Amino acid sequence: MKINKPPAPAPYSILCVVGARPNFMKMAPIMGAFAALGSELDVSLVHTGQHYDVAMNHQYFEALGIPQPDINLEVGSGSHTTQTANVMLRFESVLNKWHPSAVLVVGDVNSTLACALVAVKKGVPVIHVEAGLRSFDRAMPEEINRVLTDQISDLLFITERSGRENLLREGIAEHRIRFVGNVMIDTLHHNLRKAVSVSQILQNAGREAFLVGHDGYAILTAHRPSNVDNPDTLRSLLETILKISVRLPVIFPVHPRTHDMIQKFGLSKMLDVPTVLQLPPMGYLEMLGLMKDTRVVLTDSGGIQEETTALGVPCITLRNNTERPITVDEGTNTIAGLDSAKILTIFDEIMLTGGKAGRIPELWDGHASTRIAAEILCWLKNGFKSN
Repeated sequence: MKINKPPAPAPYSILCVVGARPNFMKMAPIMGAFAALGSELDVSLVHTGQHYDVAMNHQYFEALGIPQPDINLEVGSGSHTTQTANVMLRFESVLNKWHPSAVLVVGDVNSTLACALVAVKKGVPVIHVEAGLRSFDRAMPEEINRVLTDQISDLLFITERSGRENLLREGIAEHRIRFVGNVMIDTLHHNLRKAVSVSQILQNAGREAFLVGHDGYAILTAHRPSNVDNPDTLRSLLETILKISVRLPVIFPVHPRTHDMIQKFGLSKMLDVPTVLQLPPMGYLEMLGLMKDTRVVLTDSGGIQEETTALGVPCITLRNNTERPITVDEGTNTIAGLDSAKILTIFDEIMLTGGKAGRIPELWDGHASTRIAAEILCWLKNGFKSN
């Protein structure tokens, strides 16, 4: 565990926590907005090490302009229980030395809940960015993390108005809730011009000719245990993707978990076809470049549901539910589950019509992080009370 010296005293201080790569995209604009506030606020960054691939972490930090962490807990992998417990144990020693005014957590990963629990037990106020999202599927570990983190947070920032309804229904006081928009979209707006082109990605992979003779491409991402940990489920999903690839070539950045399961279940040969391109996990700018020019994305990622809506790109969600309903109600997302016939029907409709037109949701304007920073500073100055 690596801990730098606590910063010199300032009127207020915040410890910002990241643990997994989705957190990096959410934290980057928040850190920038805090920096713009000047000297009233000391902000330090804690990386729990939940996602611990050094090369990938460095790639994300560098691409997104995130300062190197002041603290790295280096917890590494493990079961949900082991990982959560290790984060809690190590984060407690940080709070004993740092004494921040508040702890800010983002999203719904194990590190989010673990650090929020430690903070609240030590009497440190908790701020949760991306609060109130619900899939209503308690089988998802992330859903448990969301619900519990919101229950112990003092200030909750929501990305869509449905989040307020969810929180009020769960007994969260309205004065603790702020509707500010989506920081993921701040990051997208800031980095869109820097996105790596598809041609460059194919060139880097030595597959320059992959799309020659084809009118576009599809993207597949899959990593959730419910989709990849069962051999029959994974085989069915890959069979569906092969059918899609006959009409539209598929680019498949393969998550490490998914790669391991494909190998474990002996499914590698299924994807050994000229119309499916398997790539290693993509950096943020590479994935953004792939998404902005694709004809359709098939995914089980919540963040990609949001990004495709912001980009106006059709999205087929390979889950039976979503914690981001606005991407369906207003955006370009359609829920398909894992029913092959339904996936193919939605895909056919997208190929025929171009998919749902959608619209950009309210306050997804690239300025959510500025609103968050201003609200937090005002809240701190007001003694952790509402305006």
